[in-house]
Amino acid sequence: MSDLRERPSAPSGLTSIVIVTADSGMGVGESIERVLRSAAPVEIIVVDNDSRDGSVERLAARFARDPLVRILRNDSNLGFGAACNRGAAVARGDALLLLNPDCLIEDDTIARLRTVLGSDAGIGLVGVLQAGLDGGIDPASRRRDPLLRRALMSAFGIARFASRWPMFAGVEMAANESDPAVEPVDAVSGALMLMPRPVFDRLGGFDEGYFLHCEDLDLCRRVRDAGWRVVCANDVRVVHARGGSSRHRQVFVAWHKHRGMWRWFSKFDPAARNPVLRILVWCGIWTAFAVRLPLLLWRWRGVTRAP
Repeated sequence: MSDLRERPSAPSGLTSIVIVTADSGMGVGESIERVLRSAAPVEIIVVDNDSRDGSVERLAARFARDPLVRILRNDSNLGFGAACNRGAAVARGDALLLLNPDCLIEDDTIARLRTVLGSDAGIGLVGVLQAGLDGGIDPASRRRDPLLRRALMSAFGIARFASRWPMFAGVEMAANESDPAVEPVDAVSGALMLMPRPVFDRLGGFDEGYFLHCEDLDLCRRVRDAGWRVVCANDVRVVHARGGSSRHRQVFVAWHKHRGMWRWFSKFDPAARNPVLRILVWCGIWTAFAVRLPLLLWRWRGVTRAP
C-alpha cells in the first residue's frame, strides 16, 4: 500500500460528487445547487435507482445545460452501494464525495474536507458532523464498530455510564465542544463521505451484498483494515434533512437495515464465530424487525393516505 500512501495531496484537484436518488423528490435539486456553488472544482454524477416520482425527469430538465452535472439512470433499484459504485466508475476526479440527496453543504465544505484529506496520506476517509433541521447532531455522524457488546450497551441504555466507565461504551460517539478538529473514529455516516479515488478503487468500492444501510459501516471498516484511518472533521457541519424516499418505503428500508446489520455482524464481529451467539443474534435482529413491523405498516398507511 506504500504507493498510495505516497500519493500527492491535491486540495485544488477535481472532486467527483456521487449522489444516489430513488424517488427522492425535488430536495435533491437544492443539494445539487449547493454543490455547484462550491469554491472547489467539482463534477456531479447523479445515479438514479429507477425513480417513478418524476423527480429525475425534472432534474434532467433543470440541469440540462450544465456540463458539470451528469445523470445516470438505472432500469431497476440496484441499492445504494451498487449505485455509488456505478457513479464512481465514470468519475474523473482524484477524490470522491459520496453525498445523500438530502444533505446541504456550504460553499467551503468540499475545500475544507479536501484540506483534511490532503494533510495526511494515512487518511483514507473523511466524514463530518451532520445536523438535522433542528440543529441537533445526528448520533450516526461518528460511531464505533457496532460489535455485539457495544450494541447491547446502547440498546439497554448502559452506554450512558460510559463517561465514568469506558467499558460500557456503546456504538454512538457523542460530539463535544472539546473534541479535536479532526478525530480518528471507527465509522462515519454514509450520508457524506470523502475518499481519495485510489483508496476507493483499491477496496473495490462498496460491498454490493448490502442493499441499503450498513454498507457505510462496512466500507469504513475495510478502510481501516487496509491500513488507512477514518476521521471525522468535527469542525465541519452539514445539514442532513433526512427527507426523500424513506418516508414512503419504511417497511422496505427497515427490512434492508436489519438485513445489513446481519451481514455486518457475520463479516466482522468475532461473536459471529460462536454458533450459539450467531443464532441468538439472528433471532434478535429479526425479532426486532417483527416487533416494529405493525408500527411501520401503520405509518406507511398514514403516508399513503396523506393528500
